[in-house]
Amino acid sequence: MSFEIQGKLYEVFDEQQVSDKFKKREFVLEIPDGQYTQYPKFQLTQDKCSLLNQFKAGDELKVTFNLTGKPFVKNGTTMYFTNLQAWRIEAGGAGSFGAPAGSQQAPADAAPSFYSSDADNDLPF
Repeated sequence: MSFEIQGKLYEVFDEQQVSDKFKKREFVLEIPDGQYTQYPKFQLTQDKCSLLNQFKAGDELKVTFNLTGKPFVKNGTTMYFTNLQAWRIEAGGAGSFGAPAGSQQAPADAAPSFYSSDADNDLPF
């Protein structure tokens, strides 16, 4: 399921080459939420990393993303990781915050699947 949200670009992190075949870039939106402002961190992967190149901190954005979650077992304890996998970024405009994106579907390469059974790893990727 896809979601859309609008907010102000708060922070952009450098692109990270995680492995020979995987790269990611993270960014944070500032989203007013009543008395408390929210700062969710989103992730772009592979060729989507360049989507942020045209924007700067303070720009109003509309982000389309998938909500993903994965279990990871280490030493008999199960941990759960949640990710906001962005796959479209546009200059902000009218729209509802957090509303499902309707019939829009993520491209097949937007959210790679990771799982590690190596008990020595701290993270599943």
